[in-house]
Amino acid sequence: MGKRAATVEHSTQSNYEAVTVTHADLDLVVDFSAKTISGTAQLKYEVKRSGCDALILDTRDLAIQEVSVDGAACQFTLASPHKALGSALSIPLPAGAGAGSQGSTRVRFATSPASTALQWLSPAQTAGGEHPYLFTQCQAIHARSLVPCQDTPGAKLTYAARVRVPEVMTALMSAVPVDEPGRTGQESGDGTRTFSFAQQVPIPSYLLALAVGQLESRELGPVSRVYSEPSMVAAGAYEFSETDAFLQAAASVAGPYVWGRYDLLLLPPSFPYGGMENPCLTFVTPTLLVGDRSLANVVAHEIAHSWTGNLVTNASWEHFWLNEGWTMWLERRILAKLYGEAVGRPGVLHVLAVTGLLSQGSGWLEQHSADCFV
Repeated sequence: MGKRAATVEHSTQSNYEAVTVTHADLDLVVDFSAKTISGTAQLKYEVKRSGCDALILDTRDLAIQEVSVDGAACQFTLASPHKALGSALSIPLPAGAGAGSQGSTRVRFATSPASTALQWLSPAQTAGGEHPYLFTQCQAIHARSLVPCQDTPGAKLTYAARVRVPEVMTALMSAVPVDEPGRTGQESGDGTRTFSFAQQVPIPSYLLALAVGQLESRELGPVSRVYSEPSMVAAGAYEFSETDAFLQAAASVAGPYVWGRYDLLLLPPSFPYGGMENPCLTFVTPTLLVGDRSLANVVAHEIAHSWTGNLVTNASWEHFWLNEGWTMWLERRILAKLYGEAVGRPGVLHVLAVTGLLSQGSGWLEQHSADCFV
């Protein structure tokens, strides 16, 4: 039996296999009144296939205001919107751009209040009840409503960002803060302050993340802090005090931790998810604050994603099960390292899932290649 095609990606309109965006420089302004983010994305790209005359990006509900290529303004095409996938943004490449050639494009844009990536919370939806709050959720294909991008797990890029927010607030991203150790941002003198970030490990677009709110933090370990609204930060520091031990256990199994920081953001009570493994900054629900650390294994799971999912990623959403399957395995290895093999032993449902896969025999391995990963 021949191998089937390993990568089938139906969730992007971008031509990421022909022209790959390798780095993004983002300059963003957060406007709570308008419920929009505006700014620019400077994208570096590399042509992979000769004969390609355009870079095609995913967008959804973005106002594209201006585009330039290598510093020169250019005409662009924004396709009619697809109900699920949004509008493809086509940017012409310089004439003669062959395989191996590189360049950059700058896109000025603004999000819409309808952006599916942006969750705007009123003060009443926060723990403090005084200031609004913003967080993003880009998994699976919502990054395209935050920035123009190649919105597929098969394309990875590094990024740097500058984010301007109201001066009473703190901005955090799925990246390492540039202004360590103070992390207070740079005051602009106009009632705002700017925070800067750098992500030097290539990530897929679904791991882009931003949060803005009235935040405080407590140290958890040499490379870890917990952030939250002031009223929850002490409880978070207690509940997640095992974070550094989880990191060390994971590294002993999977290899060095390469992301620089592993911080936790404890979201407001209205946060509707359990956790999200954004690199350098895991988002977690306050429902984990039970007072006895009995739900801290959720953090072990999100830490495991630092290797399985974030570092080695399914090449398409068809193979998303690889992300969570291997992460469950590594989570159990972390817990076994710390608490004994009995704790790390898979439960009945896990055994059924594994044996169900194995029951397909070697035929499954023959039909799937390592191209399932990137």
